[in-house]
Amino acid sequence: MKTDIMFQSGDIPHNKEERQLQPPNLPENAALFLDFDGCLVELAPTPDAVVVPGGLPARLERLYRRQGGAVALISGRNIADLIHYLPGFPGMIAGGHGAELRLSGGRIETIAAARSDIVNLHDRVRKLAASHDGLLVEPKPHGVVMHYRAAPDLAGWVARAMEGLAADFPELAIQHGKMVIELRPRDASKDRALSRLMAMPDFEGRPPVYIGDDLTDEAAMAEAQARGGLGIKIGTGETCALYRLKGPRALSDWLDLSLDD
Repeated sequence: MKTDIMFQSGDIPHNKEERQLQPPNLPENAALFLDFDGCLVELAPTPDAVVVPGGLPARLERLYRRQGGAVALISGRNIADLIHYLPGFPGMIAGGHGAELRLSGGRIETIAAARSDIVNLHDRVRKLAASHDGLLVEPKPHGVVMHYRAAPDLAGWVARAMEGLAADFPELAIQHGKMVIELRPRDASKDRALSRLMAMPDFEGRPPVYIGDDLTDEAAMAEAQARGGLGIKIGTGETCALYRLKGPRALSDWLDLSLDD
């Protein structure tokens, strides 16, 4: 039976890995916010190696219709990258942790101005990464990421290198993630992106449900729960989220159950 509810957040717990609480079906009055990597698609060794499941575009289209347009992607990837993988996605998109926003009708707003010295930033990170094997640099329009998935022993070195670099770029903030460290604009974050989207007509007044898998998603999950909604953690790791699903396939199953409700 379909229900319209407001979730009660109460005190936000810090859930350990062993807590695997199945979320309730998604109500039709909820606003749904989805991360991309590690949620809608499995994590891949490199950002360009992700595989979009065959049924994902149709599932997102159905969700968009069911939720009355209140479905958005919030990702660290830039908008052009997300459109490349999901060209028909009809909802709003917050890219670069909210540095850019695609609104209804396809208009793109840039919240964080691109740095004039972004090329210099990218070059410096590449030079740092070149001193060790197994490191991958992912340049972004508003920042840069260093991946160490292929060289996990270098986690400490990468952290020190990126922190040292951040001192020369005070408008950027360090963002830790799964086997990555990123420099992103200080005024761009996923919780701010969620708040901005919640002020839009399609989302306003609805309980937000934020689904993410990484440290970059924790603030957005906490923001959703503070607004009377909930967070859903995908995968393992400590989290503020009230609920958890084991991986992208479990998320797909949960979304399909909600669509069939």
